[in-house]
Amino acid sequence: MTEIKWYFDFISPFAYLQMAQFSKLPNSIKIKPIPVVFGGLLASWGQLGPAEIPPKRQFVYRFFQWNADRLGVPFKMPARHPFNPLSSLRLCIASGGKTEQVRAVYDLIYGQGIQPDTPEGLQKMAQVLEVANPELIIKNSEIKEILRSNTENAVKDGVFGVPSFVVNGEVFWGGDSTDMMLDFFNNPNLFQTPEMKRISEMPMGVIRNK
Repeated sequence: MTEIKWYFDFISPFAYLQMAQFSKLPNSIKIKPIPVVFGGLLASWGQLGPAEIPPKRQFVYRFFQWNADRLGVPFKMPARHPFNPLSSLRLCIASGGKTEQVRAVYDLIYGQGIQPDTPEGLQKMAQVLEVANPELIIKNSEIKEILRSNTENAVKDGVFGVPSFVVNGEVFWGGDSTDMMLDFFNNPNLFQTPEMKRISEMPMGVIRNK
């Protein structure tokens, strides 16, 4: 069995929808979920998030609902989005951060539409994760450091967004990257063709002023 990194942040419905299809992955693959702070990735690479561009925000929200309906996945956006994901990420880490815990939190946020960055949301997450004293847990310095280290390691792996798989040093970003990741998993030489090499190393034609 091969373990594959899967970087995620609960702020991303793309990751929720991708995770809903993990049961279709081959038994030879074991997913290792790694919580990160999406805002930290954006800051590191100098990007805006999708929700920070108004027309893109509207499009992706419609896309989430359309895709969930198409997949037959329960989906209900929280009342406010984007939200502060730190409490949900830290609670998940405290509970062990395995696939089962990650899925439980995602099901609350996007399956039931709870608002995770509220006292009520915090209590519901703590209940399903069986975490006592959640108000203290989310302030724990060791938990904070794990999340910070995860985010730094994601950047070192070349991760610029969530969700992202990392397989043998290659990043597969986005909720629709699963098939490409599987093709690479089955064919490690996928990116070794002459054209794949050329487009992977081609120079920038125009560089926009920032």
